[in-house]
Amino acid sequence: MEVNTTGEAAEPPGLANNTLKQHSSHFHNNQGHHHHHHHHGTFPSKSLVIIIISVFSVLVLLAIFLIILMLKRLKSAPKKNSALYNESNSINNGSGSFITQTSINFNSSPELRGGCLYGGHLGKTQPQRYKAVQIFTYKELEVATTGFSEANVIGRGGFGVVYRGVLSDGTEAAIKMLHRAGKQGERAFRVEVDLLSMLHSPYLVELLGYCADQHHRLLIFEYMPSGTLHHYLHEEHQPLDWGTRLRIALDCAMALETLHEHAIPPIIHRDFKCSNVLLDTNFRAKVSDFGLAKMGSDKINGQISTRVLGTTGYLAPEYASTGKLTTKSDVYSYGVVLLELLTGRVPVDTKRPPGEHVLVSWALPGLTNREKLVEMVDPALKGHYSKKDLIQIAAIAAMCVQPEADYRPLMTDVVQSLIPLVKNSSGFTRFQSQRPSPSPKYLRTQIKTTG
Repeated sequence: MEVNTTGEAAEPPGLANNTLKQHSSHFHNNQGHHHHHHHHGTFPSKSLVIIIISVFSVLVLLAIFLIILMLKRLKSAPKKNSALYNESNSINNGSGSFITQTSINFNSSPELRGGCLYGGHLGKTQPQRYKAVQIFTYKELEVATTGFSEANVIGRGGFGVVYRGVLSDGTEAAIKMLHRAGKQGERAFRVEVDLLSMLHSPYLVELLGYCADQHHRLLIFEYMPSGTLHHYLHEEHQPLDWGTRLRIALDCAMALETLHEHAIPPIIHRDFKCSNVLLDTNFRAKVSDFGLAKMGSDKINGQISTRVLGTTGYLAPEYASTGKLTTKSDVYSYGVVLLELLTGRVPVDTKRPPGEHVLVSWALPGLTNREKLVEMVDPALKGHYSKKDLIQIAAIAAMCVQPEADYRPLMTDVVQSLIPLVKNSSGFTRFQSQRPSPSPKYLRTQIKTTG
């Protein structure tokens, strides 16, 4: 039995025979008129050529039109991308940090919009891995701190007092009540809210919420139970061991790398110091206090002019003398903190003998001399450190506190130099398991700031 595989209906036998006869008759008739068709054969050939040329011309015109259309779309694409750049927020789940693509304006008055304080045009989507920044009433924070009891004070700074508090959901928090002393205090409040609402990193302190209730201005941060690095280096009787100091140095370097290398334009902390380095229960460090933060120039080694603000002993010489601020100003401050980790000394101590008042001036000449370097090490370490690591850390510190800004390294170079030292330290297992991988390569933030 045969099967019709073409999908066409089979013709009846009679119809097939009739068709065959008709074809045969037609063939003979064509033979009879063959001379006639041959005589007129040139006419169809010319028509065919004209048709082909017409079709080809239409196709060419269509192709030209499509090319012009594509060029116009490509030309307009950057504008569309720019609009998306200013509106979208996304998260890099692999790195534990955010790709922030939102414009922030620090120069407008705080407003409450949709559950968040906006000092400008912030995206409305909250990152997925972090809780949304909450709004608190003054009464709620008063309850959380037991009436802002003096017993709950855990810190005092230039912009206010910090209290330990327990929020209504049981979360421990550090609640900073800001002094409202002129424009600078108000600006510091807006900067911290706007900046930390958008920048999320395991090396930056997390902002949980804020209060802008009437004239009150309060910031609510995650609670860091081990306090400040300053406390352990200069006040605590049980000092930090060598491995812990190395990990803290790396955490701080990663925090500044996040601000300098992964933000576009870069963000300059402007007040990096030991008292702004907070420690968790595992003595892992996070950088805090962004009230003086500034948007840097997006040019290589670009500088901006601003008022000289910060802390004596940590200020880069070119910034202190001219007000010219760059990311290298933060690098200098970081170098001072490294010297504190090495020596256990404060940046400025007038109680010491002449020539030793300023830490950088006293330490810099000895950082390249092995014998002097060993003498400069914090006596609390009592030789419990790797001399090889000590030399490398001293070399990094010496580069960071160079008087000429151009000779200072980038923070990403500092991070790469410190990673092997931390891996080789006795605490590497704990280091590896406690935190996510370093900050993202694509953290992008546009910040408009004044002051």
